[in-house]
Amino acid sequence: MTLILLLLAFCSHQRQVNAGRPLRVLGLFPHPGVSHFHFFQPIMQALAEAGHEVSVVSHFPNKKPPMRYKDFPLTGMDHLTNSVDLKFFEQRSIFKHYFEFFLLNEWGIAACNATLRSEALNSVLKKKPGYFDVIILEQFNTDCLMGVAHHLRAPVIALSSCALMPWHYERMGAPVITSHMPTLFLGLSQDMNFGQRLFNWFTHHTLNWMYKLISVPAADALVQYKFGRDMPSVGKLARNTSVFFVNQHYSLSGPKPLPPNVIELGGLHIQQAKPLSSELLRIMDSAEHGVILISWGSMIRADSLTPAKRDGILRAVGRLKQQVIWKWENETLDAKPANMHIMKWLPQRDILCHPNLKVFMTHAGLMGSSEAAYCGVPVVTTPMYGDQFLNAAALVQRGMGVQLDYEDIGENNVLRALKKALDPKYAEAAKTVSRSFKHRPRPVLQTAIWWVEHVAHSGGDTLLQPSAVHMSPFVYHSLDCYLIVGAILTIVIASWATLIQRCFFAKQKAKTD
Repeated sequence: MTLILLLLAFCSHQRQVNAGRPLRVLGLFPHPGVSHFHFFQPIMQALAEAGHEVSVVSHFPNKKPPMRYKDFPLTGMDHLTNSVDLKFFEQRSIFKHYFEFFLLNEWGIAACNATLRSEALNSVLKKKPGYFDVIILEQFNTDCLMGVAHHLRAPVIALSSCALMPWHYERMGAPVITSHMPTLFLGLSQDMNFGQRLFNWFTHHTLNWMYKLISVPAADALVQYKFGRDMPSVGKLARNTSVFFVNQHYSLSGPKPLPPNVIELGGLHIQQAKPLSSELLRIMDSAEHGVILISWGSMIRADSLTPAKRDGILRAVGRLKQQVIWKWENETLDAKPANMHIMKWLPQRDILCHPNLKVFMTHAGLMGSSEAAYCGVPVVTTPMYGDQFLNAAALVQRGMGVQLDYEDIGENNVLRALKKALDPKYAEAAKTVSRSFKHRPRPVLQTAIWWVEHVAHSGGDTLLQPSAVHMSPFVYHSLDCYLIVGAILTIVIASWATLIQRCFFAKQKAKTD
């Protein structure tokens, strides 16, 4: 008996030693969008700083990597998402979300193909299966790297720099209630009328099926070419995702019934404040009526505005009392009013949190929207594509935003929107969101690190996975139950109808006799 206890104690000690050793973590980020990587990079860097061995395959090598952080750079896809010309948004139809789906699908295929053929990935694949303790990868417009994770035999943590896509819910066993959960591609909030709910329901299910019928087979072909025909479909492999980190927080996007394997980490990219430059500090501190910031992110070039829209913004700004800082990609700007300051690059988060910043005019990208929520700043949103419409609708629904559509940009509309956002009630609503956004049980990055370590040490923690992940849609939605109940009700109603009919005819026959 004593010998058995000693053996158990020894085994327990061994497990603790294994659990305490540095993890071997692999990050796979094939999409060449820098705004996406701003959500991923802090996690990977923090893991390395915590003493884990981190390998990162991406388009964005760390300029100052910490110890144990090793880059495997991808190249050759910068042309896809370097910048977006605003002329692209001059004419948009009601079916733009389907066009965006096909654009994302094309990008996904290109990213998958380039990554699978890359020297960076080939270097990683030289490691034996089982070498990595956990794989962290982006699930966005393709699941092809789930094939890599399957080959390397490691549990997977998925990341999404935006809200969950329509095809993400099933794999995590997360319920989709389209009556109040807007689809990412639509500009709807959680408050929808009947027409919007119908449109939301239809869009969610059609996009989900389009992904299964178009994107998954395309990824399967590339993955099986790389690893062989016996590789399972990536659609099936995606259901083996252990945990999903999503760049959202209920204070901004609204509460959702998420299972414990879906973790909200909205605002994870927001770092400690840094001092403003002397020039910016002078502008911010000396503005008697406050400052308005205009920035449309890292990808949208404001200098590609049409002359009419550009001049409309300039004239509107000239009629304001506030100082205005505009992220403008050129050195000069003709007809610039005296109260406007243009800069090619801005420390956006630090400007937004300055107490004299009054309004943020933005494209409603999730990074900027999260920073506005964190700093408690009212916004004027001009969504352009993707999840920006969803973010804009959420900001408006929260009472801290005013939406100005790109098509409506003009002097009077810009002035009206900015003056509306300057109303104190918008600042009060923004402060309410900010308090909730900041007030969490533990710092966001610590939460992410805890879950990575937990998934690695538990081998994926299969107890987190809802049974719904492996149910067919027919069973998941209880259609078999509805079918049986409907059949029983039909039989009962038909029986009563037949009985009543016979009684009626019997009485009629008795009367005639």
